[in-house]
Parts: sequence; structure tokens; C-alpha cells
Amino acid sequence: MTHRLGDDIDDHCSRCKRTTDHSVVSMLGDEVLKTRCRTCNSEHKYRQNKSRSKEMTAKEAYDKIVASITGSQPEEPAASKRAPSKRRPTS
Repeated sequence: MTHRLGDDIDDHCSRCKRTTDHSVVSMLGDEVLKTRCRTCNSEHKYRQNKSRSKEMTAKEAYDKIVASITGSQPEEPAASKRAPSKRRPTS
């Protein structure tokens, strides 16, 4: 797909730490060089929507914000809190 200056494009924002809508602000030929995040207005190189790490889920983001406000550690996933199951040997 060919992009033009000002087009909307999805890209990973390094400030927002997630994929957001961006506007194309710099090109060289048909190649997008820079984009501007439409959420925080920061400009950065076009990353082709690739991030360095896995994006947080909505629950992980919420837990992180709550932990930063209350000063507590975020909760571990529920799967690790389960008690080991006691299985009876089969005869």
C-alpha cells in the first residue's frame, strides 16, 4: 500500500508504549520515515508497528497504574496462586 504525507497509519509509539494511530510526517520516495502519534503528539521513526516487548493487556495496564498510585506490588497471575492438586493413585 502506498502512503502519502498526512495519511493515518498504525505504529508502535515509544512514549505511549502501545500501538496507536499515527500520521505520516516524513517520507523518502514511497518509504515512510517518521510518524507523529495522534495520542501524545510525539514524533519518531516509523517502526512498522513493531515493538520491543509484548504489549500489556488492559488488566496488566490497570494493575500497573493502581500499583503506582497505592505503592503496592502488582498481583501475580491467578494461575500461579493455585494450590497443587491432590490426585489419588488409580488402581
